[in-house]
Amino acid sequence: MSEKVAERKGSPEDLPVVKEESTVLSELPNPDVEDSAGLTSKLASSPYTTTRLELWAFYVYYIGNNGLSGFNFGPSQFQNLLFLAGYDPSQPPYTAPCGADTQCVLPYLGRIRDVNSIVLLTNGISFALQAAVLLMIGAWADYGRWRPNITIFFTILAVAVSFAWLGVDEPSRWQAGVALYILGLIAYQCALTFWTAAFPGLARDLPEVRKSAAEVIEGTKSLQQHAHMESIERNRISNVSFAVCSAGEIIILAIMVGILKGLHSDESVENNTKAFSVLIAFSGGVWLLCALPWFFLEKRRPGLALPPATSLLTVGFKQTYVAFRECMRLKQTFLYLIFYFLMGDVLNTTVTVIGTLQNSVVSYSTLELTLLLIVGIVAQGVGIYLFWLVQKRFQISTKAMLCFNVFWILILTIWGLIGVHTNKFGFHHVWEIWLYQAFYGLMVCPWYAYSQTMISEVSPLPQMFLFFALFSVIGKTSAFIGPLVSSAIITASGNNDNMPFAFLFALGTVSTIFLYLVDVDKSRVECEEFVAAEAQRKAFDGVVA
Repeated sequence: MSEKVAERKGSPEDLPVVKEESTVLSELPNPDVEDSAGLTSKLASSPYTTTRLELWAFYVYYIGNNGLSGFNFGPSQFQNLLFLAGYDPSQPPYTAPCGADTQCVLPYLGRIRDVNSIVLLTNGISFALQAAVLLMIGAWADYGRWRPNITIFFTILAVAVSFAWLGVDEPSRWQAGVALYILGLIAYQCALTFWTAAFPGLARDLPEVRKSAAEVIEGTKSLQQHAHMESIERNRISNVSFAVCSAGEIIILAIMVGILKGLHSDESVENNTKAFSVLIAFSGGVWLLCALPWFFLEKRRPGLALPPATSLLTVGFKQTYVAFRECMRLKQTFLYLIFYFLMGDVLNTTVTVIGTLQNSVVSYSTLELTLLLIVGIVAQGVGIYLFWLVQKRFQISTKAMLCFNVFWILILTIWGLIGVHTNKFGFHHVWEIWLYQAFYGLMVCPWYAYSQTMISEVSPLPQMFLFFALFSVIGKTSAFIGPLVSSAIITASGNNDNMPFAFLFALGTVSTIFLYLVDVDKSRVECEEFVAAEAQRKAFDGVVA
């Protein structure tokens, strides 16, 4: 549903009128609301109230969409198949298998490449395709009631890919693994993107948030107090969802340990390889089970009306163009967009590079990788919950929490950078991998909560889904640049798998400057002006109207 905001000049009682079909708010008694088009839009935009049942369905979905199939075991199985199919380049092709102390290569996309370079290159291709998909369909979530359908589609696709891995459990099928790896990452990331986009609406419709907004209208609470309160609630939903996911994932991983014991995964390479595929399929089944409550209980909150002379095939490109153009007016949003582009690249690529090193260090052992994940998830749950407690106790802003989190991401790149010229430190030993899992969970994982919440703090509400999709496109674009550059760096450095950390540390340092420059208070003012302009179609003149 489109929202119309009209400012009327005249007497003091002539205050903003917000219309949404049957909903009309006019002659509001609080003069401060005259400058708060965003707030009145919130009050009028949804007839729904978020219930505890709907909120918990949202949380439970994330237990299923935990990344085990598409982000953890899928990539590990892919790299495992490459290692088993590869050969030692110091010997004639395919005459000597890869070993723990040898390099490992395969022909891929026209040249002989290190298997870690192949993983990074394929990862970059996957993220490039994700960017293209989100560019086309990202804006669909902003109109009508499309977003839940998109989440359902990509969830089912991801589950299907998970079960397809059962047929790819031999080294000779590594080419099929390329396709499943790419498709699995796309489905996982797209499902995660559109599920995440629901949380600002859930927060806005919480009973306590609606009550707070009403108090602003009545004049008993300031707009700034309400904005801070809603920000805290968004952080609560985001952080609780991560904590619930962590708790559920620990149970899933514990069951997986039992599955691995039953499959005798540690008795042979063949058993270990088959176990990878079984774990991926099991993860997919759990995802489907956890997703069903959200599919049925999510309230289909209405979006905007499709602009005239615009179809679903073109609206994504037009709206993304408009969002980029308007980001030049939304200066604070643009600054955060630059930061998100750069730091997202740094973190995504850093995790991927460390993942390739981790798989090699533990010799692709499904059991050890599962136990490592348990440590990581426990640390993740503790880390996110501690971040939230500290923020709530001291009323710390989202930006301040994000700045603290980014510092530890940079420490992670320095850790890997040390390993460029020495094998004593830098993700070369099993003990480092165990330490990394704890460090990543405690200090790095809160990024996924706070970086997403920060998007909602610098985005105009009526176009919230569009800006989430825009940030997703930007994130996926950066995510394919980093792996491609890192793959090239590894190849150019004579297969030094730690060399990409030099690039990642430098890029991460530069990105922090843009985060420091973001002013959230100024962003709110800019977003309110944007909402008023969009309501009069000024923001879309010559583009969608």
